Amino acid sequence: MKIKEIISALEQFAPSQLQEDYDNSGLNIGDSENTITGILITIDVTPEVIEEAKLNNCNLIISHHPLIFNRIKKITGSNYVEKSIIMAIKNDIAIYCGHTNFDSVAEGVSFKICQKLGLKNTRILSPKSNFLKKAVVFVPEKHADQLRQAMFDAGAGSIGNYDSCSFNSIGTGSFKGNEDTNPFVGQKGSLHHEKEIKIEMVFPQHLESKVIYSIIKTHPYEEPAYDIFQMENSWQMAGLGMVGELEKEISESDFFDLVKKEFGISTIKHSNFLNKKHKKIAVCGGSGASLIMEAINSGAGIYLTGDIKYHDYFLAENNIILADIGHFESEQFTKEIFYDIIMKKNPNFAVRFSKTNTNPIKNY
Repeated sequence: MKIKEIISALEQFAPSQLQEDYDNSGLNIGDSENTITGILITIDVTPEVIEEAKLNNCNLIISHHPLIFNRIKKITGSNYVEKSIIMAIKNDIAIYCGHTNFDSVAEGVSFKICQKLGLKNTRILSPKSNFLKKAVVFVPEKHADQLRQAMFDAGAGSIGNYDSCSFNSIGTGSFKGNEDTNPFVGQKGSLHHEKEIKIEMVFPQHLESKVIYSIIKTHPYEEPAYDIFQMENSWQMAGLGMVGELEKEISESDFFDLVKKEFGISTIKHSNFLNKKHKKIAVCGGSGASLIMEAINSGAGIYLTGDIKYHDYFLAENNIILADIGHFESEQFTKEIFYDIIMKKNPNFAVRFSKTNTNPIKNY
């Protein structure tokens, strides 16, 4: 199996277009045409992880955090990033990173946290905006069903938990082809009027090329008439963070004990307890302080994330409990997401979880 096949499976689950503008998800180092000898899964890439991959004959490392994140002007081995780059290239080890695209996908990092905590009825805490587009196409009545289905198959027409969504209206199209045309209906050089169906449906922007291809391939006309519009609606199927509900209300201390057990941690930084039971919980893997107001507005009683700064805790104002379990700790189960995708692609493949603890933060 080639590296590009694993990348295809990973990005079918979490399209690279979902990553934030500042991110560098994707293949950071290596040739996607290389045949895989083994895969090592980690949260971060360090020289120790590269050495571990080498010793275990793994020529592909899949990491949550990108190795190459900031601009690099030279590669001399002066820091862990440059050392890792040199070691990876010397040993022909490829590095693929699935970062904020895996944070944003509906069943990604935050959803995995929800699973560990037993949260149900989950939804995206901060849905992506300006990510939806609408396709409008005009087609003869007899071909409308076929074209509509082709667009559905390409991924268009999904709204929340509904699929095959479209709006259809009847009208009359007109056209006149010149001498170089071979019109499907009418005669070249003559004005023709045709009863047509106007089909409208939304789709996420990363599927635009597939949707347009489905229109051109399926439409009977030489020159299909279609429009693509940018929409300002938020997309409820992707975004950062999640909010869900416990099976039953739980005290604050019992919830914290649950978190410590499931995440293998001994301490949790948090704002004031509210001294009541909670059922609705908001979560965000990694650095989630920017979503504190979204967590409050969601009605959640507790917001679980990482990297909350001192002044951020004042935002709680006794409306919510802010709980910081650490950046690495909140994202540690991302490795399981990668593993499940790969095993679904090839259950007999050699995949290893890295035994190197890359968490740079230690507690005394």
